[in-house]
Amino acid sequence: MAVTLRDVAELAGVSFKTVSNVVNGYPHIRPATREKVERAIAELGYQPNLSARSLRSGRTDTIALAVPELNLSYFAELASFVIAAAEEAGLVTLVEQTGGDRDRELALLQSPRLNRTDGLILSPLGLGAEDAAALAGPLPVVMLGERTFEWPCDHVTMQNVAAARAATEYLIDSGRRRIAVIGENEAEVMGSARLRLRGYREALAAKGIEYDERLVARATLWHRADGAHAMHDLLDRGVEFDAVFGFNDTLALGAMRVLQEAGLRIPQDVAVLGFDDLDEAAYAIPSLTTVDPGREWIARTAVATLLARISADGADAAPQTRAAEFAVVARESA
Repeated sequence: MAVTLRDVAELAGVSFKTVSNVVNGYPHIRPATREKVERAIAELGYQPNLSARSLRSGRTDTIALAVPELNLSYFAELASFVIAAAEEAGLVTLVEQTGGDRDRELALLQSPRLNRTDGLILSPLGLGAEDAAALAGPLPVVMLGERTFEWPCDHVTMQNVAAARAATEYLIDSGRRRIAVIGENEAEVMGSARLRLRGYREALAAKGIEYDERLVARATLWHRADGAHAMHDLLDRGVEFDAVFGFNDTLALGAMRVLQEAGLRIPQDVAVLGFDDLDEAAYAIPSLTTVDPGREWIARTAVATLLARISADGADAAPQTRAAEFAVVARESA
């Protein structure tokens, strides 16, 4: 038979109400009384009825996080930061993968699973301006990624254009002039690839360097294999370059492997720079120079913004957009 609050109250020698106040985190309880109740809870193995508590409070203390794919290190590390920030606030995080597919993203927004959460942090790749109505429901939503449309919800993002420009300028200032880029995606209407390419082109223009389409290597996906394939393409085409800017770290790491296999020295022959500052970037050989786009700040700010929306005080405030600070992290590869 399940242990009840009355069982805890009887063992602790206090009232039912006192036990309820301790379980629900009521602050104005004498330390000695709280300790006595907590000792009784531990001894009896009492587990609160979360379903009943949810019905009473209207809260589940659970949030959802939806990302395109967890086998991309960026999203795996982002999810870890979100989960940690949520835990600090006493929340559980349910993680969903959408594959960056519009239909799956829309299906998630309409899913009854979200009824068991207090809000959603969503990093979409497929949603467009025509889908704004799907985000206008009662569930609080915080968007991550590139704000390319006027969403009716809060948005936490990174400075893709400015960060890519700073990365390119870093390479130029180190003496590089023929800078190849890996990760351009012609099929993308507007997103990370287009924004980072814009930053790259702005840096070239500001330094008086002509943009050369031959230095742009396309990659629809951004895995190591895609970076390797793009680098093989550049080498096979005989394009001359003295630096490579990968639009994420995994592309850069894949490209580095191919450069080394081809007998090219990094950074003596070719400097390599990535984007994301993944944990593994610091342990590559050579260690990867990269852009830290503020991933942990993005995760923590997204959780804090969602909590503000969930609370009654923040429910009706106008949507806001916040962008993380970034930094170029200099290591051995550039």
